Amino acid sequence: MSDVIVIGGGPAGSTAARICAKAGLSTLVLEEHASLGYPVQCAGLLSNSAFAECEVSERSVHNTVRGAKICGSDGHSLSFDAQTTKAYVVDRGRLDHEMAVSAAEAGAEFSLKTCVTKLNPDKKIIHTAGGEEIPYGLLIAADGPRSVAARGLGIPPSPFIYSGIQAEIPWTGDPSLVELHPNAAPEFFAWVIPLSEKRARVGLCGTKNVPELFGEFLSRFPGSTIHSVTGTIPIGIRRKTFGSGCMLIGDAAGFPKPTSGGGVYTGIRSARFAAQTAIESFEAGDTTDVFLSRYESLWRQDFGRELDMGLKALEFRRNLDPQDIDALIDALNTPDNLDLITRFGDMDRPSDLLKRLAAKPSLYGTFGRLGFKGILRSFFG
Repeated sequence: MSDVIVIGGGPAGSTAARICAKAGLSTLVLEEHASLGYPVQCAGLLSNSAFAECEVSERSVHNTVRGAKICGSDGHSLSFDAQTTKAYVVDRGRLDHEMAVSAAEAGAEFSLKTCVTKLNPDKKIIHTAGGEEIPYGLLIAADGPRSVAARGLGIPPSPFIYSGIQAEIPWTGDPSLVELHPNAAPEFFAWVIPLSEKRARVGLCGTKNVPELFGEFLSRFPGSTIHSVTGTIPIGIRRKTFGSGCMLIGDAAGFPKPTSGGGVYTGIRSARFAAQTAIESFEAGDTTDVFLSRYESLWRQDFGRELDMGLKALEFRRNLDPQDIDALIDALNTPDNLDLITRFGDMDRPSDLLKRLAAKPSLYGTFGRLGFKGILRSFFG
């Protein structure tokens, strides 16, 4: 029996497997697909911090971006350019594969085309579609939004499940800026992520009428679709992220950021904490829930508050109509505010910027009218 079994060979799963294997634990990764990194279900935009957490080369990088343009209704927009790299546009298939290779080189074993169908937490047995029954001592579940492990543990899903569609299209524009279009998606936003001066990824995310809204957004761009992908994003932390020798990480735990939907940064951070807990568990000879609760304490101390605040910000955004969005864009579109956004904007930890913006007298009226001041007071006092 392997010391640690990891379900899922994405960035979070491969990170956990690499760290455990490097520490000398026999580690087995169960991956349902035949190829690591595919199918792609990600916009592929990683902050500097997220890309650094991956610990990979730049072979997967298509482009780097320096800022963003936020587009409201006609005549309402703002843009900022930090004049330095703020994010990487990557090929997730290549990135995931490189991370898996690193885990394998550290000693982790990968079992591809192994679909986990059921978890028996009482007996600590994993059931697969092929009829296998695999016992485990410690399990790290990186099995995504519809986590079989979480279901087996009886842990309810995240409160919001978003659907996303993205297409790669011919495009001409500024390759250094990402575009965000909040009015194209009533509950979230649409995006344009440049791959180069000639191609871009165009996508949209929401909970209702996503195919129709995406079709309307895509019609703004002439030319045929090169290829498209779909994905599911769980928003909101699950009620519990450990139990019966298992730790949930990444999307399986509900760790995507509510403000952007991105999950690579928090997924890898949680993988590090789960691996650390697994190593300490074996050193102590203790795999009880009391011991594994250390894992939840670690991730909560690191990024839990950011996710909680992000969920409040998402609830605020879900109540904004297009006129509110335009008013917010206009209020933010001043030299002082754009300077703050440029200097303190952080895709992974946005609370610092929000706190600074909330302290701006010029924004009191807009934030107060839209109800955002109350949200900020609940977190910052």
